Amino acid sequence: MARTRTVHRCTECGSGSPQWVGRCPGCSGWNTLVEEIEDVRPPSAMPHRRSSSGARERPVPILEVDASEWAARPTGIGELDRVLGGGFVPGSVTLVGGEPGIGKSTLLLQALGSMAATGSRGLLVSAEESKQQVRLRAERLGVLDPRILLLSETSLPDIVRAVDEVAPDSLVVDSIQTVFDPDLGSAPGSVAQVRECAHQLVQLAKSRAMATVLVGHVTKEGALAGPRVLEHVVDTVLSFEGDRHHALRLLRAAKHRFGSTEELGLFEMGEQGLQGVPDPSGLFLGDRTSGVPGSVVLPAMEGHRPLLVEVQALIAPTTLAMPRRSAQGLDQGRLSMLLAVLDRRAGMSFTGADVYVSAVGGVRIIEPGADLAVVLALASSLTGISLAPGLVACGEVGLGGELRQVGQTSRRLSEAARLGFTEAIVPASAPEGPVGLRLHRVGSLAEAIRTAGLPIA
Repeated sequence: MARTRTVHRCTECGSGSPQWVGRCPGCSGWNTLVEEIEDVRPPSAMPHRRSSSGARERPVPILEVDASEWAARPTGIGELDRVLGGGFVPGSVTLVGGEPGIGKSTLLLQALGSMAATGSRGLLVSAEESKQQVRLRAERLGVLDPRILLLSETSLPDIVRAVDEVAPDSLVVDSIQTVFDPDLGSAPGSVAQVRECAHQLVQLAKSRAMATVLVGHVTKEGALAGPRVLEHVVDTVLSFEGDRHHALRLLRAAKHRFGSTEELGLFEMGEQGLQGVPDPSGLFLGDRTSGVPGSVVLPAMEGHRPLLVEVQALIAPTTLAMPRRSAQGLDQGRLSMLLAVLDRRAGMSFTGADVYVSAVGGVRIIEPGADLAVVLALASSLTGISLAPGLVACGEVGLGGELRQVGQTSRRLSEAARLGFTEAIVPASAPEGPVGLRLHRVGSLAEAIRTAGLPIA
């Protein structure tokens, strides 16, 4: 009887197929199936694995469960603790994803250094870099500490053995796609290897009450690579984003069992590593030039955090049959919709012109609250008239040209007032603003353009 069989498994969702097909039957992804060797022996014939679960658990009343040992422990990095709701929880497993070179390893090494300064012992399993490379990075970051232990290993049994020997308070595995279990017949990085190795590391973390962080690769679309089950078995999924050409880095929680997923952490990459940005609005507006047509300040919301971002638009004549429509940091489809609304409801035609719109600073704004700022930036660039430097605008634009209120308007306006802005164009249903900020309440797109001092047909 055969001990193994060949199966083609999707690298995105983990679905299997007896033969290769171009399109995955599970997630409909193209060219995502890879060949794997799967063990088909019954469990009784499998090699014995040492259980990391310890003594058998018994059911207990919920009132007898002591949750004090599972309180979050701060990492010492304010922006990371903000997203985690206070820090890493002992026994939790966190998956960190991001593009190569974005700063994932730097952030986690800084976190280990900050926790080591408070007496916490951390084990960094560098499955992709040598110990010498990690040492050089630690010297540059200034986090050399004897309580940070390094292990350059890819074999899962050796990693588990090292954890048993040093008993760390926290474990970082960089990355999970390079770890493999020799008992499995699949190659490192395959769906079966990633799924099984992650499952065993989760069991190890729970049994030892050890905070564990797994670094994951991402696909070209920016999603976490590997089977979707990898995101289900962990407690927290963090996404580390940013533009290579900008120093700004954004940390978001896509899943968090111990707190909110609405917080945003902002870092700035420098020579000394990642530094938290306590005043992101000041960073985004630091190089803004007043009196330029096509520039509007948007009080945006990233989770519970207000950010003031400059939205710029440029209209340029073109002889192309199909004019360009470019949106950087903004939704391309929403830009097309707003151009159509401006044409039909405000008589502003952009036919025969290239349209470029950008959210300055490397941040990405996808909320509908940016609609009004984008529309005013487009109208200002088209007419060549600049807007008042102390003006902000936020609101959703409907297909009928009406303006609708967006969430947490009060917090947006308070942040604008804190930075010295004096006027705001908002929908008619918006709440009262803070002292010192004059509100212009408008009900339609055309009325908003007139209020901003721009001519309209």
